Amino acid sequence: MRCVWDDIVGQARVADFLRTAVVTDRLAHALLFVGPPGAGKKTAAKALACAIFCDDDGCGACPVCYRVRHGGHPDVHIVEPEGTAGYMVEQVRDLTRDVHLAPAEGSIKVYIVESADLFNDSSANAFLKTLEEPPADVVFILLAHAFDSVLPTIVSRCQVVRFRRIPPSEATALLVQQTGTDEQRAGAALAAAGGVVARARDFLESSDRRAARDLILRTLTDLDVMDDLDVLEAAKSLLVAVRAPLDGVKAAHEAEIKEQADFLGKGALKSLEDRQRRELTAREREGVAEVLNVAESWLRDCLVLGQGVADLVVNTDVSDAMERVAAVITPPASAVALEAVNEARRRISYNVSPQLAIEAMLFDIREVLRCPR
Repeated sequence: MRCVWDDIVGQARVADFLRTAVVTDRLAHALLFVGPPGAGKKTAAKALACAIFCDDDGCGACPVCYRVRHGGHPDVHIVEPEGTAGYMVEQVRDLTRDVHLAPAEGSIKVYIVESADLFNDSSANAFLKTLEEPPADVVFILLAHAFDSVLPTIVSRCQVVRFRRIPPSEATALLVQQTGTDEQRAGAALAAAGGVVARARDFLESSDRRAARDLILRTLTDLDVMDDLDVLEAAKSLLVAVRAPLDGVKAAHEAEIKEQADFLGKGALKSLEDRQRRELTAREREGVAEVLNVAESWLRDCLVLGQGVADLVVNTDVSDAMERVAAVITPPASAVALEAVNEARRRISYNVSPQLAIEAMLFDIREVLRCPR
C-alpha cells in the first residue's frame, strides 16, 4: 500500500531524512525546502504534515491524510504572499498572531510558507522572532526555488533541506512505473503538472482534468481563425472545465458542514466555511495553472517541430494538429507567445481574475499565430 512518503518521488534522500526526523521526534521547528520548480517541495511539505498528524506515520489512506493532502485540515495552513511584490508586513503580523492561537483539532499546527524568497527586509524582520522561537506546537515549512534568493536572516533560522532537479526522462520513467501508463501519456501529464510527478499521477486519474487539457489544445489549434467573441467564449469554457473537478470537493464540503453544524458554534462554523472557500480557491488556481502549463508546452512543441527536433515534442498525441503552426512560427514569435503565458501567470499571482488573465493570454497568442514571424 502506498503511503505519503511515496509521493516524494525522485527525492529518496529527502524522504528518508524527513521520515526519520518524524519517527525519532527530532523534527526541527522550522525547515526550508530549496529546489527547482517541479522538484516536489510542496508535495513533500504536505507529506510531512500528513506524517505529523497521522497516527500511522502518514499512511495516505486515512481521513487525516486526505484532509491534509487536499487542503482541508484546520491545523495545516498554506501561506502565500499577498502583496504584488511579495510578503507585506501586515500580512506577516497577522500570521504571527495566528501562530500563537491554539490548534483547532490536534496538538500541533503546521505552516507551509510558499515563496520564501519573497520576504523583503521589513516583512522578514516582522517574522524573524516568531520563526526563531515559535510556540512548541508549531512547525514552519518554508519553500523556495533557490537558496541564494532567501534572506540570510531567514536561512539561519531554518534547517535547510535541498531538493535535486529531476530530469524529464527520469520523471517520465517514474510516472510510467507508478501508474502503468505509456510514455506518451506520462509526458503529457507531466507537462500539465509542471513536472511534478505526484501531481501528474493525480492528473492521469482525473477525467475532468484531462478534459480541460484537451479543450485548451483544441482552442490553441483553432485560435488563429477565432473572432473576438469566439476567444471570450473559449476562455469562459476553459474556466468551466477547470472548475469541473471541484464539484466533488464542494459535495464533500457540504457533507462536512452538515455533519459539524450541530456541534460547532457560529465562530467555528464560519472558520470552517472560510477554510473551505480557501481550499476551493487554491484548487481552482491549480487547475488554471495546468491550463497555462499545457499552453506553454504546446507552444514549445510547435517551436521544436518547426526546428526539426520532433524528438522533443511532449504533446505527441496532437503532433499532426501542430504541424501547421510549426511550419511558419519563428523563434522570436514563439518567445512572444510564451511570454503571454508567463504574463497570465503573473497577473493571476497579482489576484487578477483567472478568466481575464486567460482571455488576455488567448488574444495575445492569437495575434502571434496570425502573424507568426
